[in-house]
Amino acid sequence: MTHAALPLRHFLLALAVVAVWGTNFVVIRVGLDHLPPLLFATLRFTLVLLPMAFFVKRPAVSWLNLAAYGLLIGAGQFGLLFVAMKGHISPGLASLVVQTQVFFTIGMAMKISGEKVQPFQIVALLLAASGIVLIAAHGGGSATPFGVALVLLAAASWSGGNIVARQAGTVNMLGYVVWASLFSIPPLFLMSLWLEGWPAMVAGVRGADALTWAAVLWQAVGNTMFGYSAWGWLLARHPAATVAPLALMIPVFGMGASALLLGEGLPAWKLGAAALVLTGLAVNMLWPKVR
Repeated sequence: MTHAALPLRHFLLALAVVAVWGTNFVVIRVGLDHLPPLLFATLRFTLVLLPMAFFVKRPAVSWLNLAAYGLLIGAGQFGLLFVAMKGHISPGLASLVVQTQVFFTIGMAMKISGEKVQPFQIVALLLAASGIVLIAAHGGGSATPFGVALVLLAAASWSGGNIVARQAGTVNMLGYVVWASLFSIPPLFLMSLWLEGWPAMVAGVRGADALTWAAVLWQAVGNTMFGYSAWGWLLARHPAATVAPLALMIPVFGMGASALLLGEGLPAWKLGAAALVLTGLAVNMLWPKVR
């Protein structure tokens, strides 16, 4: 139903993007074995900016808009997410909880536009929220309340970035992300220096093996360059209502990859929480189309 309007090749491209974005949580976990989280995030955005800034034109938006996006996505979304995933929440659950950005984005957009909340949106939010409560209550070794709180803050930062990007208008999303990285790097580096310390930063870089550097490279090339440019290309050719629901597959790939590659358990409470969150997201995205 969600891809009825997409030609097969475009659907497969969208599926490739959500597969990359979903499995990326396992890649993050691998990178965190050697690198301190904030340093890892700093390196991620450094590789996005360089050398791409020499090949991709800066979009025609204000420096203030780029700075706001870079700060919210870099220091906010990924800084907090990486810290949370360093022992506070499993990759599978992180991929699920961070999708609550959908509700934060709607809330912020409504606050700005003055729109009223629709009944189906309240139902959707209650379903997703009950799933998050279940994760916080049963987390055990998979998620601490601190980890869930950090990922929720990361989701709120992501939604703030979405609002800022929307205000930028129609731009080349890859160029936008590349140039916004200029403003992600300094706060992440300074936070790493302050919270993780220079000795840990040096030890992390020295201890990093080929797999760690592959994880950093994948963050920049797969997750950002391929992901954002392909998703932006699809959104330019199809209605957002046709493309966006495919993002529901991200936690499915995230939890599946985490179970297969890292041996993350899938007990009944975790599958129940996933069902609640995904149903909430599905109701929110698909109800207007179904109706």
